[in-house]
Formats: sequence, structure tokens, C-alpha cells
Amino acid sequence: MFKRVFLFVAVNIAVLVVLSITFSMLGIRGLLDTQGVDLNMQALWIYALVLGMSGSLISLAISKWTAKRLTGAQVITQPSNSAEQWLVETVRQQAKASGIGMPEVAIYDAPDPNAFATGARRNNALVAVSTGLLQRMKRDEVEAVLAHEVSHVANGDMITLALVQGVVNTFVIVLSRVIGHVVDRVVFKTERGHGPGFWIVTILAQIVLGILASTIVFWFSRQREFRADAGGARLAGRNKMIGALEALQASVAQPHLPDQMASFGISGGTRGGLARLFTTHPPLDERIEALKRMT
Repeated sequence: MFKRVFLFVAVNIAVLVVLSITFSMLGIRGLLDTQGVDLNMQALWIYALVLGMSGSLISLAISKWTAKRLTGAQVITQPSNSAEQWLVETVRQQAKASGIGMPEVAIYDAPDPNAFATGARRNNALVAVSTGLLQRMKRDEVEAVLAHEVSHVANGDMITLALVQGVVNTFVIVLSRVIGHVVDRVVFKTERGHGPGFWIVTILAQIVLGILASTIVFWFSRQREFRADAGGARLAGRNKMIGALEALQASVAQPHLPDQMASFGISGGTRGGLARLFTTHPPLDERIEALKRMT
């Protein structure tokens, strides 16, 4: 959990630093008013919106490339056996039924049964399954897992998640700079411009606020899992979807997706209390119960 949150914050800060340097080189300033005393809130909101949305949209744009590199997923360009042929054809049929373009289909090497979908566009996505999924689950269960992932693509979850992340980033950037400005003026007694205290406090505030704000992103991630389960049930059948989740629940292996990819997988760890706020997936038993209540 903490590594994932750290990576989330670290990547966010890295993108913001790069863009901030770029803005500075281009002469884009104006966070202070003309007197150099108070914050120019209009300029700050524009600055934050551009930075915040750019970070999330850049991540979205390279999501397929990143996913392939992190997992070692190999795209099936030409099926080499009947299992790969079935896999590609199943995704093709589900994509057609969902009204989206044919995603790339890939397999990555991992012992646990898992899968993920990602991509910047509904008609140019990636659906990948682990070798453990193909080896340890029945074909009906694999079909349901694929339907779940195709539903993620059809629902536009990757795009929506990026937009939510961008909005969250925007508020974090604004609030962290407001806090930094106030501390710089009140504690460090800087009267004009910004001193080192502003930048130090801003970075610390951005880390803390980024962690707290990430709970909003994780909440959305949990909700999208319920929607993808429902979509998977419509594509493959409710009993198959329930069977797939029960098979995942019975698996003793822990998910082996890299931390950066955890929110894209079909299964996740189970945590309670405050830790649940930082989980990307609801408990499997809750997802199974939600499917059983479907009409």
C-alpha cells in the first residue's frame, strides 16, 4: 500500500517538477500579484489546472507502453496455439458486443491468476492476462475475466480515472501553494516574492495532501470495479462472473502485478479500517454479493 502511494506521489511530483521547469524556461510566471506580495489566484488556478491535467494525461497517453514494460506483457500478433486463438477470438467477440475497437491482447508471465486493461482510447486499448490465469482457471472463468476487462475499456474507465486524477492534482497544487505562501509570510516573515520556506513547505504540503487526496482516486477505482463486474456479467453471464471471482477468492497466491499497475488488475488485496481507503479494489466477497443482487 505505502509503496504504491509513494510511487503515486513521486511520479506526480516528478511530472510537476519537469513541467514547472519548462514553464519557467518559457517565462510563464504570475503566481504573485503585480506587487509581488499576495497570490494571484486566477493565475494559480490556471497554472494548477495545466500542471495537474498534464500529469494525468501524460500518464494516460503512455499507459499501454508503461504496462507492457512493467509486466513484460507480450502482445499476441499471431496466435501460436489454440489457447491463444481462443483468447483473441473471445476478446474480439466481447469487444464487438461492447461496441469498441479490437484491443491488443497480451499475456504476461506471473504465477497468480490476474488480468488488466489499459489504454488512452476505447478503440485502442490493451487487455492482458497472466499465465497463472490461463493455467489455473477454467475457460468459463477466463471468459468472465476477459469480459470484466473489456467492460473497463467500454466504460472508458482509464480516461475517467485520468480526469479524476487531474482534478485531484489541480486542487492539491493550489492548496499546497496557498499553505506554502501563508507559512512563508507568517512564519518566515518574507514580505515580497517567495523565499526557500515557501518551496519547502509547498513540497511537504503537496506530499501530505497528495496522499490524502489519493483516497478520492482509490474510491473511484473501487466503484469502477463494481461497474466492470456488472458489465462482465452482461457479456459472459452472471454465473460465470461470480465463478471467476470465487476462483480468485480461493486462490492462495497474492497478486503479482507491479505496484504501479495494481489499480488496473482484476483482483486486489483485502484490507480493513483506514487502510481500506488506500485500496484500489473492493473485497472480492463484496463484489460477489453485488453480482448476486443483480436483477
